[in-house]
Amino acid sequence: MDTYSKIKFHPAQKSLFFSTLKKRVDDYFEQTNKSRYGNKAMTIKSIVLLSAYIVPFIILLFTNPPLWISLILWVVMGLGISGIGMSVMHDANHGAFSKNPTVNKWMGYTINLAGVGVLNWKLQHNILHHTYTNVPEVDEDIKDRKVIKLFPDSGATWFHRFQWIYAFFFYGILTFYWVLIKDFLQFYTFIKSGLLRQSIAENRKLLLGLIGIKVIYFGLLFVLPVVVFNIPFLEILLGFSLMHFTSGLMLTVIFQLAHSVEGTHYPVANSKGVIENDWAIHQLETTVDFSPRNKWLGWYVGGLNFQIEHHLFPKVCHVHYAALAPIVKETAEEFGLNYCVNDTFMIALKSHIASLRKFGTPHFNEAIG
Repeated sequence: MDTYSKIKFHPAQKSLFFSTLKKRVDDYFEQTNKSRYGNKAMTIKSIVLLSAYIVPFIILLFTNPPLWISLILWVVMGLGISGIGMSVMHDANHGAFSKNPTVNKWMGYTINLAGVGVLNWKLQHNILHHTYTNVPEVDEDIKDRKVIKLFPDSGATWFHRFQWIYAFFFYGILTFYWVLIKDFLQFYTFIKSGLLRQSIAENRKLLLGLIGIKVIYFGLLFVLPVVVFNIPFLEILLGFSLMHFTSGLMLTVIFQLAHSVEGTHYPVANSKGVIENDWAIHQLETTVDFSPRNKWLGWYVGGLNFQIEHHLFPKVCHVHYAALAPIVKETAEEFGLNYCVNDTFMIALKSHIASLRKFGTPHFNEAIG
């Protein structure tokens, strides 16, 4: 059953918020004579982050350093691949990295460096998350995984009381799970749900491509170091696990700080499959900016700390979000809408932990159920 196409946004009263905001953003780019896409700084950033992932691995292979240095290099690789995911691949697969679609296509393939397929990511993120943000039954980023509750849910049990402690371990193994299992589960689920609408032959070709990515990935990160460079398998396994834990923790925390925090809404469609809200206002109510003045953090996370701006204008490169934020805030306030910001990373993190505690409390969820 095609669950996703059955959910529609239909506000009781049409709002001029987004049309007004869009005109003001268009005026900003016209008046400043700036491109909506990436610039020289974006190119430099991409080179730095790709190097942070590739260069440490080359050093590992050709110098075979002591274990403690090796593990540090794997951590740097973890930070590098998460940086690529947030700052390079993310913009490219939204069509925002470059005006040239071919450049976006190839930079979007940098997700393969993490052993992950690009099509599944586009379906999960560009369609499900960006269209149905914080809608529990369809937003893959907060969907019920049984172990962690990321939205108010009467199904919380006794062990969810402790999720604010153990959730971060599961965040850390996310990319490892994605490489091994999630890609295949999603591929099957998206076909079954009707989201992936292709012929059997086309789906078979996609599946073979996905398997090929995994074979090459594990061949490069395990077979090459162990067989060709004689590095002990257990050392590679330990470093590989540390890399994925680093990247998984970083990626998941950054994304959760924008949606699973205090003040965000978790709308549910009515019996007719309608969410009674304007789509753009829905984005404001389900999304929060954080740490907007921290330029170093903003550089590394690809502007995902300006998540409101990203959700409203996903085809604009993140290098422009800081400039667009005052325009969005002013327009939202003009229309009487709430523009949510957590001023620092730590405030946002504490708010996420508070949400985990709240959603993991059965009595709280029963009261709202």
